[in-house]
Amino acid sequence: MAGAGSGPQPDGRPVRIDAWVWAVRIYKTRNDAADAVKAGHVKLNGESVKPSQQVVPGDRVRVWKNHHEHDFEVLATVRKRVGAPVARTCYRDHAPPPPPRELIPVWGQRDRGAGRPTKKERRQMEKFRRMN
Repeated sequence: MAGAGSGPQPDGRPVRIDAWVWAVRIYKTRNDAADAVKAGHVKLNGESVKPSQQVVPGDRVRVWKNHHEHDFEVLATVRKRVGAPVARTCYRDHAPPPPPRELIPVWGQRDRGAGRPTKKERRQMEKFRRMN
C-alpha cells in the first residue's frame, strides 16, 4: 500500500495535452486548459493541436499565458493534478526569465495623494503603453 500523502506519480505513458497542462498546474482548471488549446495558445512541437492530442516525455509544449510565452520540455506525464513540487519535476521551462522589476519603468504608479495625472503625464503614460 502506498504511503500517506502519496498522490499520482509521474509515468511515461501518453496523456492528453489539455490534461497534462492542467495536471502540472499551468492552468487552474481543466476547462481553462482545453479552451486554451482550442484557441491555439498551446502548441505541441510547434504545431497547433486539438485538446485530445497525446503528449509523451521529450515533447516541447509552448504556452501563451498572461502575455508571456513559456516553452516547456515534457520530462514526465501525469494523468491527475499533482502538487506544485511534483509538477515542477514533470517539465523543464526553457523560457527566458522575466526582466528584474527595478529595470521596468512604472508609469502607471503615482505617489499616494498626488491626484489625477496632468494631460502631459497621461500622454506620456499612453505613449509608454503603446511601445510595450
